[in-house]
Amino acid sequence: MNAYHQFISHPLVSVIIPAYNAEAFLEKTLKSVLSQTYKNIEVLVVDDGSQDRTAEIVYSFAQQDRRVTLLQQPNSGVAAARNLAIQYAKGEFIAPIDADDIWYPHNLEKQVQCIMEADASVGLVYAWSVEIDEEDFISGGFHSYNYEGEVYGILVYRNFLGNASAALIRRSCIEKVGDYNCDLRLQEAQGCEDWDLYLRIAECYQVRVVPEFLIGYRQLTNSMSRNYQSMAKSQSLVLEAVQKRHPEIPAAVYQWSISNFYMYLAHQSSKDGNPSIALYWLYKAWQFDVSMTLIRHDLYVIIVKIINYILFQKIKKARIFKLFSLENKILKSSKKSGSKPFTQSDINRLIRIRNLLPSKLYEQARLKWLYLQRSYAIQ
Repeated sequence: MNAYHQFISHPLVSVIIPAYNAEAFLEKTLKSVLSQTYKNIEVLVVDDGSQDRTAEIVYSFAQQDRRVTLLQQPNSGVAAARNLAIQYAKGEFIAPIDADDIWYPHNLEKQVQCIMEADASVGLVYAWSVEIDEEDFISGGFHSYNYEGEVYGILVYRNFLGNASAALIRRSCIEKVGDYNCDLRLQEAQGCEDWDLYLRIAECYQVRVVPEFLIGYRQLTNSMSRNYQSMAKSQSLVLEAVQKRHPEIPAAVYQWSISNFYMYLAHQSSKDGNPSIALYWLYKAWQFDVSMTLIRHDLYVIIVKIINYILFQKIKKARIFKLFSLENKILKSSKKSGSKPFTQSDINRLIRIRNLLPSKLYEQARLKWLYLQRSYAIQ
């Protein structure tokens, strides 16, 4: 195969990684990227004013693999870091990944194949994600939607891509719609920069999916540093901008979207051991979408978690607490020995169950209604 055909069939992919004090997981992230079966990549890591060993780790990788480049800037936020990487990127495609997530080996290969088989109207390809813990074990959460084509209205309703590490984007799309929005950080509203970009791309381009779990989306428990109010403000500002551009989208869709996001914040709060905050976001979700909130299984899962947390705190000094501690030690030991708490088959069973839940069926009916109501189209 000559150089021209090699270029056409294996275009350069620019992997962009924003990194701020990322030493805990950055090595795992870089190894997962450099181990991709698709080899024609460049890896641009932006050290966003880190105060730990982030730059040192990237430099050590760059010494061993010429595909890795270290860029540095004063702390300016995730959007500015991604934009700096895009500015230096040479690839036809942009593949963002956060500095604590991982890709499974065939991720880029399958996403590139998908977008290369599509025509120029397809600007973004995404794959499914599983949530992983600090030791890379599957923790039970997942993102597996099959929305394709003209998905703008659905994307307003829900960020079905799930995270910032799941997409492969045509460079030309970003040149047309603009890069990541740095203004959100200036308004103390970080958290939805990736969703904002996906929405602007979906206004002008179609979307395709690779229906396989190819991304490990790291979710750490007991993270008390999350700024839920900032995330909620970020979502609100993005929706306000969308509503100004698309007043023809039914107002109910925006309410449903807000409620979905508040349920996500309630879920995160309960995982982080913040029961009062979780209850607050549950109440907010209920205010914006009573019917869906009441039939969502998430509501009852979160309530059970809150009750368990409160009871656990009350019995913390009792003898039974020692039994819980012993159980936790056994679980950690089993993880180290290689047994996984969740497997791919477990996730597949959860998907089948989810598809039969009343909330899922209700959501499908809503989205069908939204599709029939739509008066907006790809430009």
